[in-house]
Amino acid sequence: MLPGDLKPEQFTGYPPKARKLVLAHLGTLQQLPLSFVPSLLRELIDYDFKFPAERTSIDHELAAIGALSPAQLKEWFQAFSQLSLSVKLENFDWVNQPAQFVEQLSAHLWTTHQLNEFREAAIAYGNRTRAVAPSEPAAIPQLGIAVIGQGVQSYDQPLFRNLRKYGTYFKQVKPENGIELLMAAVEARAKAHHVAYGHWYVDGGQPADHSPSLSCVSFQKLEPVRAALLKNIQAEIARPGMGPEELRTHMARLSPADLGITGKGDEVMNRFQVKLLTEGSGTQIFSTTFAQWTAREVLRRAQPLTLFVRFAPRQRQRPMNELMAGGDSNPELDPAGSLIDADMGAYYQWINQQRLLGSERSSFLVWFEGHNQALAIGPSLPRGTESNSALDLQQLLSLAAG
Repeated sequence: MLPGDLKPEQFTGYPPKARKLVLAHLGTLQQLPLSFVPSLLRELIDYDFKFPAERTSIDHELAAIGALSPAQLKEWFQAFSQLSLSVKLENFDWVNQPAQFVEQLSAHLWTTHQLNEFREAAIAYGNRTRAVAPSEPAAIPQLGIAVIGQGVQSYDQPLFRNLRKYGTYFKQVKPENGIELLMAAVEARAKAHHVAYGHWYVDGGQPADHSPSLSCVSFQKLEPVRAALLKNIQAEIARPGMGPEELRTHMARLSPADLGITGKGDEVMNRFQVKLLTEGSGTQIFSTTFAQWTAREVLRRAQPLTLFVRFAPRQRQRPMNELMAGGDSNPELDPAGSLIDADMGAYYQWINQQRLLGSERSSFLVWFEGHNQALAIGPSLPRGTESNSALDLQQLLSLAAG
């Protein structure tokens, strides 16, 4: 089947909002090439479970395509139309399984030496949609916070080396009540500027007390889900013919109910948490990896006003078979190694924050938990400097925000 053959009844399996959106733009979809449409449907089929920022982006993209004249449509998608696809791909159920189609498409493009052409077409398309889609700055400047080194009594190596050239390194921070002060500041922002999924708290361990106004994801709180996933993976690996690609496809199809998340709850958050564990490498096992990957996905998908990430000690490295087996209720922790991981994780968090619209107004703070070292980045702070000012964390946040 080709896109020109699409009919409304073929989308009865889509969730309500996704089905309504597809049908509203069905005429446009029918004019697009098969090498492109499933990639768009992969996003549309999950529309009901996406964050507001993602839905807005999809709405703008569809509006931009729908406003094109026939000549413009031909120009935009000519490079996609020139790609040669197999009969097998044409006969695939790409309407109901767009993600699986995209996987097979990638393999086909690779083996037929068309991957570069597809990549160039995709880049050109992305540039065009960004040029015509409206961009709205955040209501307030974004704030990112990373707390690293939980459980480390002393550390004599330099910290924040990758970030120092972008901000001010503070050597005399007052650590008393640091977590409470940071949490209070984050909660105050959430109260003053209420936005759905706009203010986040990510914890690599057991979460501290926090306001329900924050969207919270915690490694420890997801322990039953992680255990269910590892058990599921072990069962699949034991099946004959199960390879890495087949396992990845299987994991991509898992739903919250498959991993024991039942009840109504927040379906958007439930789906998001499952994707963190099924799409991230090592997020099921290592708390530092979980915190780092979650921060990346929150920034990429939810585009929050506030993101507070607290890293916690991860378990020590062991043979992968032992780690995958799980069942160890008291794993040996590696606080010092976790500090090194988290220091790099904070750097990645800042990099991903810089990709958001309006990042030139944003601020960022990383603190060595329980100690007097911190680094702050903000529009009014000098870069590549050090300070001996004795400030508490609340004062340091105010200074970073300017």
